[in-house]
This record gives sequence, C-alpha cells and structure tokens, in this order.
Amino acid sequence: QAQGITRLAFADAVAQATRANPTVAQAATGIMRAEALLQQARAATRPSINATFTTTVIDPVTRFAGNSIVPRAQTQTIGGLTVPLLTPVAWAQHAQAADQVLVSQQAAADVRRQVAVAAAQSYLAIITGRRVLELNERARDTAKAHFDFANQRFQGGLGSRLNMLRAQQALTSDESRVEDARLAIRRAQEALGVLVAVDGPVDAADEPTFDVSSLDDASALTQRTELQLLTTRQTAAEHVVRDAWRDYLPSVTGLFSPQVLAPSGLFANSRSWRGSVVFSVPVFDSGLRKGYKMDRVAQLDAIKFQRASVERQVTSEVRTAREAVASTERASVQARLAAEQATEVVRITDIAFREGATTNIEVLDAQRLARDAATQAAIADDAVRRARL
Repeated sequence: QAQGITRLAFADAVAQATRANPTVAQAATGIMRAEALLQQARAATRPSINATFTTTVIDPVTRFAGNSIVPRAQTQTIGGLTVPLLTPVAWAQHAQAADQVLVSQQAAADVRRQVAVAAAQSYLAIITGRRVLELNERARDTAKAHFDFANQRFQGGLGSRLNMLRAQQALTSDESRVEDARLAIRRAQEALGVLVAVDGPVDAADEPTFDVSSLDDASALTQRTELQLLTTRQTAAEHVVRDAWRDYLPSVTGLFSPQVLAPSGLFANSRSWRGSVVFSVPVFDSGLRKGYKMDRVAQLDAIKFQRASVERQVTSEVRTAREAVASTERASVQARLAAEQATEVVRITDIAFREGATTNIEVLDAQRLARDAATQAAIADDAVRRARL
C-alpha cells in the first residue's frame, strides 16, 4: 500500500533520531540502572529499621508451681535498628557507583552521536539519490530525443534500422537506470524513517550546510564522545584502584533491638531491649583482597591502553577529515567542470549528427560519457558533504 512520505529538515531529522530512536532509549535505561545501583550502594551506608513478628505454639506446656513457664501460645515482636558507624568499604562502593552513573551518561551520549551520524548519512544519501535520479532522467530524455530523431529518419527512409536500434537500446538502458535510482532513494528514505522512529519513509526537505572553519583540532578531539566515555571510564577505574586499601580497614556497626512478648511467661520479661556495637577487623583472607586489587589494576591498564589507541585513531581521523574536506572540494570543482564539458560535447555531437557530420555511435558515446561525468560530479558533491559531516 502506498504511504505518505514525511518530510523533515536536516536538523529536525537528526534531533528526532537522537530523541526517539529505540537505541538511544536503550542507552538511557543504562543510566537508570546505574542510578539504581547508586541508590543501593547509598542505602548500605545509612541506618535501617526492620521488624519481625513470630507466633509460637508448643505442647506439652511445662509448668512450675502451677504456672506455665512458657505459655502454650506466645507472640514475639522484635524490632531492629542498624546504624553503620564506620564502613569504609561501603563508602567506597557508594563513590564508585556515582562514577558509574557518569560512565552511563557518557555511554548514552556516545550512542546518541552514533545514531545522529547514521541519520545524517541516510539524509545525505537521499540528497545524492535525488541528484543521481535527476541526471539519469536528463540522460533518458536526451536519449529519447535522439531515438525519436533516429526513428523518424528510419521511417522516412533516410536512416538505417541499426542506428534506430542503437538509439533505442540506449533509451532502454537509461530507463532502467532511472528505476534503479528511484529504488535507491526509496531505500534511503526507509532507512531514515527507521532511524527517526517513524512508521514509514522520511524524505529530505533541505540540503544542509556544514561550517567546519571554526573548529580546531583540539576542540575536535575534546568533543568526541568516545574519548569522553573512555576518559570517564578511566577516572572511575582509577577511583576503584585508589580505594583498594579500604578493604583492610575495620568496620563498626551499632545495633539496637527492642522485644515484646505476649504473654510473657514465668521467667521472661514482657518488654526488653538489647544494644550492641559490632567491631569487625579483617585479619587473614588467603590473598582474596590482593587478588581483587590485581584485577582492578588490570582493568585500569586495559582502559588506559584502549584510550591511548582511540586517541591515536581519533587524531588520525581528524587530520584525515581536514584533508578530505579540502581534497573533495577540489575534486568536486573538477568533476562539475568535466560534467559541463561532457554536456557540451553531447550538444555539439548531436548537432553534427543531425547535419550528417558524425555517426550514431559517436552520439551514443558522447551521451554515455556525459552521464558518467554527471554521475561522478554527483558522487563528488556527496563526498564533500560527507567529509564536512
């Protein structure tokens, strides 16, 4: 069934993709999970209150002097207040969980960048597809005019059937290229629709312009989200390694537990309470904490090596991008000149053919070369836009 096509401007398409794409939403759930873990780690450093209610029924009942020592049915209500007084490990875990929230936020930002780039690439593919469609339609119209003239000469007895069939073959080939170009546009529109989370194809409403003159290499590096993500991960890993010494510290916890018995029994009070302070010191763990520290150091080293590799790769990409912008702009100028020259050759060759100065083959070759030159010009313009992006 035919569907209406939504048209979006470039900025709107990128903004909608980063806002509504399910991949971005999935990355946002990572932030929520990190915040949940932070809440759990924070709770371990704060007081907690709990209560238990127990009903006990016994038989037979032991008696003393005619009174039950423990009643047949007795309820026991116990409250508990736990106050962490000194918990270095829990404090460290709280701070580390806060670091993971920042890591999740940076990861979501990197996902948004990837989705934005993908949406922008699809948008540019639509623009290039339109250009290719236009030049193929123009080549088809030119081939049709040539076929009409060749067929008219053949029907009038002035031309050969071979020239007419050659012109018809060129026209048929151009018709096929037009259909291929239309399909390529449709595929790009569908791809953009998926990225912007629209149930249907999305068309490009304008041609974006990118100003890269104001960006220097330093800002280009600091704005790369993958580097920001690795920097945040490295900071979090360094924090974990620095906190390794806390595993050797003691912990102190205060406990207060009131109790109510009903009925109380012969030798038990109906109301009582108990308070205690638990002082725990890790003495010997067979190398467990040392193993934890070695694992943390190894993870930190792996992140450092990964960051160094990505920094080197990003620096190379920035230098290449600068050169690509300048090189593709020069190539685009030359490609457009070649397309204009090829179009002029077609015009002159067609006039000469109509006057009998050239053959049908020369006209068809000129048309093919003009179409190829126009295609190269469209590809060069697309390369400029992608390099700037």
